[in-house]
Amino acid sequence: MSGRTEGGAVECCRLPLALLPAALLPTPAFAHASDRGHVLLLPTGYYLVGGAFAVAVSFLALALLPADWLDRFWRRRLPLFAFSDRARIAISLISFAGFAILIVAGLFGSRDPLSNPLPLVVWTLLWAGVTLLQGVFGDLWSWLNPWCGPWRLASRLLGTSDEGFWRLPRWLGFWPSVILFFAFAWFELIDPAPDDPARLALAAGVYWLFTFAAMLAFGYRSWSRSGEFLTIFFSMVARFAPVERDEKGRLGLCWPGAKLLAAEPLPPSGIAFLLLALSSVSFDGLSKTFFWLGLFGINPLEFPGRTAVIGSGTFGLVLTFLLLAAVFLLAVTLGQRLAGSDQPLGQAAGLLVWSIVPIALAYHVAHYLTALLVDGQYAMAALSDPFALGWNLFGTADMQVEAGIVAGAESAWWLWNAQAGAIISGHVLAVLVAHGFAWRLHPQPARAALNQFPLTLLMIAYTVFGLWLLATPTVG
Repeated sequence: MSGRTEGGAVECCRLPLALLPAALLPTPAFAHASDRGHVLLLPTGYYLVGGAFAVAVSFLALALLPADWLDRFWRRRLPLFAFSDRARIAISLISFAGFAILIVAGLFGSRDPLSNPLPLVVWTLLWAGVTLLQGVFGDLWSWLNPWCGPWRLASRLLGTSDEGFWRLPRWLGFWPSVILFFAFAWFELIDPAPDDPARLALAAGVYWLFTFAAMLAFGYRSWSRSGEFLTIFFSMVARFAPVERDEKGRLGLCWPGAKLLAAEPLPPSGIAFLLLALSSVSFDGLSKTFFWLGLFGINPLEFPGRTAVIGSGTFGLVLTFLLLAAVFLLAVTLGQRLAGSDQPLGQAAGLLVWSIVPIALAYHVAHYLTALLVDGQYAMAALSDPFALGWNLFGTADMQVEAGIVAGAESAWWLWNAQAGAIISGHVLAVLVAHGFAWRLHPQPARAALNQFPLTLLMIAYTVFGLWLLATPTVG
């Protein structure tokens, strides 16, 4: 969460992602306890070369493997047990009650974002933690979200159908969620003080009310699939998880990413959504580097604060998205031409963009690792005393936060290796997923390999870029 403060130390392995809407009135920014830095003195060049080599070798190996072997690999399942939906509404209502308490704590509790549970829950437990859980255990958010239960009760009281009062035009696609996701990204990455509890409470409360009204108007399912960006993002991440649940509620295990290959092509708005998810985390890291700040004449050792870089930050957030979209579409276009395909570009791009999911998840894990380790401890303490009244509800209010877990040479070594390993593994899995879609587009081995080749080059370049972001000095 260091990226949301006015100033900070020089650090090297901290990069966040994107979350909450609405630019509100300016307030002071707050420093974060996890804003401690260290200069990484590791042979990063070897990691850059090794990461690029691992992605390249995975592409070559896949190109040589028989198609039927890969098909059997993806189709393997291990059945587990059935799981009922009966508790979904109750869990959602409990989640809503917890959310309401957090909003009250944000408005009337401590102004210190390390003592107030709202910023810690939103930025650390929700955005960092739930995303990781979604990628491992599947779609938990469909149970945890604070809208399902209240919407069900309200729709029964009002006598409305599941479809709501109006229908969303089909041409809207994911565009409402793209706009809202960009607003959230701007709020977290550009706004001067998204950690301010009262400011965050107002933004989160307004977003909940807006989403609830949209669900009543257009139907819970319709708005969840088109406008509620958290649900859309989490459901896309859940497709990567090795845990799956069928229509009858039976759980099973599959290979990570196997569920992605069953996805249908995304429309242009869905492509934009996934590319925005990746570009926002990429810019989050880039915006703190000495390189980026130097482009605007800012001395990173005398960082003037986020209010001084609102214009350049907004420009960079948009530019990063446009560049990634242009490069991705160029790679897909070149792949289609190399394969001699006459299929529409939209169909190919709509399928191959699903290979972005493992990369986006890997960046998320790498960039939020230190926040989870340190700010997660602060969250446990704050939740025991949400209103700063001396309570100790869960026996954790007086726990000692061990910030040293991310400081020192030994910590730098294992943190770097964990983060670098996540990024490299994510890109290798993305190549594996992209290869499956290339086979779906072109059943012939040579054409599938040619189709995937430009996209693999892009993934190799992005691997190097991601490792460079982890290693290069940044401001807090």
